[in-house]
Amino acid sequence: MKAIIIGATSGLGRGVAEALAAQGDTVGVAGRRIEMLQSIAQQYVEGQVVTQAMDVTSVEACTALDSLLQRLGAPDLLVYVAGIGFQNTQLDSEKELATVRTNCEGMVRVITHFVRYAVSCGAYHKGHKAHIAVVTSVATTAAMGAAPAYSASKRMESTYVTALVQLAHMQHWPLRFTDIRPGFVSTALLNPDKRYPLLMTTDQAVKHIMRGIRRRRRVVVFDIRYKIIVFFWKLVPRAIWERMTFVNN
Repeated sequence: MKAIIIGATSGLGRGVAEALAAQGDTVGVAGRRIEMLQSIAQQYVEGQVVTQAMDVTSVEACTALDSLLQRLGAPDLLVYVAGIGFQNTQLDSEKELATVRTNCEGMVRVITHFVRYAVSCGAYHKGHKAHIAVVTSVATTAAMGAAPAYSASKRMESTYVTALVQLAHMQHWPLRFTDIRPGFVSTALLNPDKRYPLLMTTDQAVKHIMRGIRRRRRVVVFDIRYKIIVFFWKLVPRAIWERMTFVNN
């Protein structure tokens, strides 16, 4: 299998890239820090991991993706993991806007470009669909006051994926989609000085992602505990939810 991971320099993206390469797949890895991508490639035989510098917030991201596609060939799988987020109860506008640029603008830029590529590429058809997976969050299901832009951007990502699924059916495009919704994962995005409920290690989260992709799940929610929590918090009336607090700085 050939796969491309967008946002592979660290955390879940790096973990997924290494898991795919470890099982013998050819992997294209993209991210802003080329030295981190090269450190992945050095672990495997030459040519198995193809690196590409990419900043999803830049208009040049599409050119970078084209370069990666040209060198790798048509991938069976593209995983969009690039994302940032902040606890931002002081509403620092720069943090909010940076989150939107990466999680929303960057995702739309990369995914739409790849969709257009896949639709026009003869490598894909009804029997061999391009698989696009986007890592969103359980935060897609409810607003989080401590992280306004993050929770809103993840909701946008999830809704956008749903819209693309519908569009693919309408247009008969050879595409399938997976919405991956992790909870708290021990990565650099979290504040190391705080405690988080149901915290998972990166390795645990990667196993859930790999299983969901392998089974071609439409939506992947990590761990039965999160599934139960999400089920019940969807039942909370809006007026009550807006008065609840979760994480205080």
